[in-house]
Amino acid sequence: MFKTLIHALLLAAFVGLGAPAAAQPLVAGKDYRVLQPVQPVDNPKRIEVIEFFWYGCPHCFDLQPAMKAWLRKKSPDIEVRRVPAVFRESWLPHTRLFYTLEAMGQLDRLHDDVFKAIHEQKTDLGDLGRMQAWVGKNGIDPKQFAEVYGSFGVDSRVQRAIQMSKAYQLSGTPSLVVNGRYLTSPSMTQGQERTFQVIEQIAAQIRSGALPAK
Repeated sequence: MFKTLIHALLLAAFVGLGAPAAAQPLVAGKDYRVLQPVQPVDNPKRIEVIEFFWYGCPHCFDLQPAMKAWLRKKSPDIEVRRVPAVFRESWLPHTRLFYTLEAMGQLDRLHDDVFKAIHEQKTDLGDLGRMQAWVGKNGIDPKQFAEVYGSFGVDSRVQRAIQMSKAYQLSGTPSLVVNGRYLTSPSMTQGQERTFQVIEQIAAQIRSGALPAK
């Protein structure tokens, strides 16, 4: 009987070790902070997540594998969009690079490559000339790139990014904002995996009505 009891205890311990850990409860002010005023969303029928980033930020680069993994398995009602943060004038060339690639329909193809060029290959993409040389090696006509780079459409998007960086009260990158209201980041949650758990938990509580959506 004693052996049977020991065996049962060992089995329970083994099963416990193999079981997934329950998600930690959300803690306002620790896992996320609430923005005031709340910012509008593009599509009220979806749960919006904005990734604020800067191409020159090593923490943003480090987040990309976890971000891509989460995008593959995220809840289907969550809509994600990227916005380049602008904290200082020196960030503006990368902001223009992002919106130029977007306007040319090349962002999905080259977004990861921009990060890798800067952080792995140590490529300087800090001005138009260097960007033209780089995009030319990646299948984009440098002259056309320069025309779009200086266009009114890109200017407007850059100004909007500057406005959003202020309105969303960003203090660093990367930052992720759910429904224009709940801001979280790996620096707040102390880990990339926990950050995406927090986003999913916030989304679940919005769906249930435990947290306001707007």
